[in-house]
Amino acid sequence: MSEPSHAPVEPPTENRLLGGRVVLRQPARGYRAGLDAALLAAACDSGPGDRVIEAGCGAGGALLVAATRRPGALFTGVERDSEALALALANVGLNGLAARVTVQSGDVEAGFRALGLQPFDAALANPPFFDDPAALRAPAPEKTGAWMADGGLAAWAGFLLKAIREGGSLTVIHRADRLADLLSSLGTGAGSFQVRGIHPFADAPAKRILVRAIKTGKAPLRLLPPLVLHPRQGAEKHTPEAEAILRGEADLPWL
Repeated sequence: MSEPSHAPVEPPTENRLLGGRVVLRQPARGYRAGLDAALLAAACDSGPGDRVIEAGCGAGGALLVAATRRPGALFTGVERDSEALALALANVGLNGLAARVTVQSGDVEAGFRALGLQPFDAALANPPFFDDPAALRAPAPEKTGAWMADGGLAAWAGFLLKAIREGGSLTVIHRADRLADLLSSLGTGAGSFQVRGIHPFADAPAKRILVRAIKTGKAPLRLLPPLVLHPRQGAEKHTPEAEAILRGEADLPWL
């Protein structure tokens, strides 16, 4: 009887983010940090001494870019996948951020209290886009954990709300067509919502949304000016505004 064959494991790739300032080793296949992570990091406005947690940090794309953008803040990443966690830990050291960035094992589905940590000043998240396996063609096995939320948006909202102190902020990037679900999930404990649409082109509907909320906030919801990623004409891949954000020369500010 022949031995079962196993495909060789591909080594991680090494990418440069934030205009080359951040080195990120991430899986050659499966979930890879990209534009969403860069935009989430650009929306982090935490100041010196603030403690920030990212739920589901993967290999550390958004976490490390946010920490590089905000040199006075302290960051903690939480990740349940062991391979992604190992890469995140290595990436922290690779970028010389061990003094301000920690990464630990944890599962959003288990809740924030299971981590044994004190509430943070701010939280970041790029939750899985889907929670109904019947809603889309099944992703590749190595992407399932990043695309499918076992407990749905409600589990992520509950984790984020418990993870921050009263008056703390949470920032989430998600699919634009799930805005209503996201606001509903967070609305039980948060308010003062701000929403920014991310449009692929100026004349196209938003594909992503960035949402900021304050725990127990009472201010009315605000719709902020959109970010347009690509020009319809010309040789440039990104609009000047998007290019400045991706290179770390501009932020995505909140009011």
